[in-house]
Amino acid sequence: MLLLNQFFHPSSAPTSQLLTDLALHLADEGHPVTAICGRSEYNTANSTPLPNITVHRIPNLPFGHNKVTRILSYASFYLGALAVALTTRKPQVIVTLTTPPLLSVIGTLIKKIRNTPHFIWEMDVYPDIAIELGVLSPRGPLTRIIGALADWSRRNADGIIALGDDMRDLLIAHGIPPAKISVAENWADSTEIAPQPFPEGPLHLLYSGNLGLAHDIETLQGAMLALNKAGRFHFTFAGGGPRRKSLESFALGHKLSNIFFRGYCPRSELSQTLAQCHVGVVTQHPRVHGSVVPSKVYSILAAGRPIVYIGQVDTTPARIIRRFDCGWQIDPGDVDGLVGVLQRLEANRWLVHSAGQRARQAFLENYDREIGVRRIAAIVSPSRPGTTPSWLRRPQPSASLSDSSGADYVPHSAYRDEAITASQSPTCHTEDSSGPGIAFENTKVT
Repeated sequence: MLLLNQFFHPSSAPTSQLLTDLALHLADEGHPVTAICGRSEYNTANSTPLPNITVHRIPNLPFGHNKVTRILSYASFYLGALAVALTTRKPQVIVTLTTPPLLSVIGTLIKKIRNTPHFIWEMDVYPDIAIELGVLSPRGPLTRIIGALADWSRRNADGIIALGDDMRDLLIAHGIPPAKISVAENWADSTEIAPQPFPEGPLHLLYSGNLGLAHDIETLQGAMLALNKAGRFHFTFAGGGPRRKSLESFALGHKLSNIFFRGYCPRSELSQTLAQCHVGVVTQHPRVHGSVVPSKVYSILAAGRPIVYIGQVDTTPARIIRRFDCGWQIDPGDVDGLVGVLQRLEANRWLVHSAGQRARQAFLENYDREIGVRRIAAIVSPSRPGTTPSWLRRPQPSASLSDSSGADYVPHSAYRDEAITASQSPTCHTEDSSGPGIAFENTKVT
């Protein structure tokens, strides 16, 4: 198995943790695993070497935030990864993620040269996400080139993994055959995130992780302003990202007393941090519908906390909330709707507690670490001698999960194993930086 991504153990980037979990599972199953990644410049957690996994780190140029340095950094990684992949032992299967963008093109080249099956694990859909965030012009020549290369790679892949039905639908809109796409959602780890009793006091809402251009903060700002003088609501933002500074400025400018800012939580403290809230907050801007799927959903479910999701009704978080009755979906811009929901939850805490119980149950049955890695492994892992490769015998969807698109959906229940324990957390975003702007570590704005 050859795994390619910019981030891998010991990096604490979310894609690193997910790919590391998969690598450990495949190695435990007896598959030779090789990972090709960049230098670990992202904040690192445990740096202990992984057993039975060979790691090649590409000495790519440092990543920069202007276009020239970014392109040079990407190019050096692409060339280094391709050179290593063509000189190592021939893999049975290639799996590429989407960091950096167009890494799947390198996977396709390796596939064609070495005659090896190739699977793309889509974490972000390019060029759509770059267009929606204003990085690329919708009709610019660079956009057309990136789109053509990305879709060429997808059409030549043996399979594509989408993180949700909305991402699958977007890929189908790109002209990718539905039968080539499998939906396999991300996960968290029940051994590291466990439910704890709800705290007393005001209704506490927590947003944990990156607050970036893909997230709606305007609806939250309206609710915080409307509830500022009530004294019964607290909003905590733990993390960083490009939109945190504007949120801090908003809080200072309106003299909000109900908002708190913290830095990214260390991985070891995520469970305790989530336990301090009543409700976990997830937001997604409508313009990134389908091109990303928020991974923080699964950590919130693991903590036994319900979700308030600000995003469109046909996105993956909204579908999870409806399916398991574990939270509340609010349309972006519906400030009155959000305020009404929060006032109802503050007055009826049993609604929060019961939804939290359903959230934890949904997590244990569908999104725990071992279930998640088994979903991916069932799609990409080569067979043992004398058996048909799993990528040629994908599980058939049950009647309740089938749809008219023909896309391959791996049933969650197919990989439930009560006896398995886990030790790696996949989704905690653990940067130590408190993000740009003013540092309000464990303090409220006054």
